[in-house]
Amino acid sequence: QVQLVESGGGLVQPGGSLRLSCTASDYTLANHAIGWFRRTPGYERDGVSCINDRGRRTYYADSVKGRFTISRDNAKNMVYLEMSGLQPEDTGVYYCATDPVCMGSIITPQPGYRNWGQGTQVTVSS
Repeated sequence: QVQLVESGGGLVQPGGSLRLSCTASDYTLANHAIGWFRRTPGYERDGVSCINDRGRRTYYADSVKGRFTISRDNAKNMVYLEMSGLQPEDTGVYYCATDPVCMGSIITPQPGYRNWGQGTQVTVSS
């Protein structure tokens, strides 16, 4: 069972920046599209961004376009989410997942996807 590990979250003031990282031990991410998802209290996980296996195609939710940048380094088995211009509404637990369904600004996990990791908490507050 694939277990992805997210890191890089923290507390940041509005307008600040963070870089999240996603990796996996004993599993190569290079052959998989990777998506970032965000769960806020009382809501299901919302798709934030995704990147294809080669890193040549990226997708963003409308709410983060122009502020977040997804990238990957397959040699390091890492996927990143650079977040800038953070706002309180960006607060939540961020997760990465393999092989999401990415269509324009709509990013959803594969039906029945269960390999969620622990996530990393992002809190945007003054």
